[in-house]
Amino acid sequence: MPLDSVPPVSTRARILEVAARLVAESPDGDISTRAVCEAAQVGAPALYRHFGDKEGLLSAVVDHGFDAYLAAKRERGESTDPVEDLRNGWDSHVDFALRNPNLYRLMNSPAMRTPPAAAFESHRILTRDLERAAEQGKLRVAPELAAQMIMSATTGVALMLVSRPATFADAGVSARVRDAVHAAVFTPDVDAGDPADYEVPSAAARLRALLGRSHGAGLSTAESALMNEWLNRVSNAER
Repeated sequence: MPLDSVPPVSTRARILEVAARLVAESPDGDISTRAVCEAAQVGAPALYRHFGDKEGLLSAVVDHGFDAYLAAKRERGESTDPVEDLRNGWDSHVDFALRNPNLYRLMNSPAMRTPPAAAFESHRILTRDLERAAEQGKLRVAPELAAQMIMSATTGVALMLVSRPATFADAGVSARVRDAVHAAVFTPDVDAGDPADYEVPSAAARLRALLGRSHGAGLSTAESALMNEWLNRVSNAER
């Protein structure tokens, strides 16, 4: 393509790229809108016109940076083993945090009033894989509860590794926590203990996932809601 035909970078894209670079280079991950404007060679009105305020800019930075991580998840083919996909997903999540510590801390900062869109998409991908596991009878609890357990544990481990590296110096702690959480979420590969500890909840989680995929299997809206409530209660019952 001739150089004169290359479209110029938009003002919004330039501000976003500069802000992302400054976040990555910052000692504590914080940036000022003034520094961004100076580095991007734009006035403050341009920044506020495109992003609203500093929080809007930081939220856009998170989505921009996390997009590469999510792109790999969107494009990967699903294997026949959702549990292995979820193991790999945990590891890639923690690896991303270690390679992008400032961005990761920013994404999970309680100071951000509006969670970035990337957080919701990541949660949807996780839940979809767990629904596949439930359909195969490999889940002890409902996919939604399993997603909350895994996401909170993964995020906790990743945040400790990037925020307290001196205390959490052993990167192997991630694999140990992963295996412990997965043992609580997934049914065992071999018979162990009392099968009733996991067979009934697993069957309830599987039936709920299959009914969801078949759009209620002929049940009315009210019947489907009631069935979901019962199955959810059984699959999430404490044992």
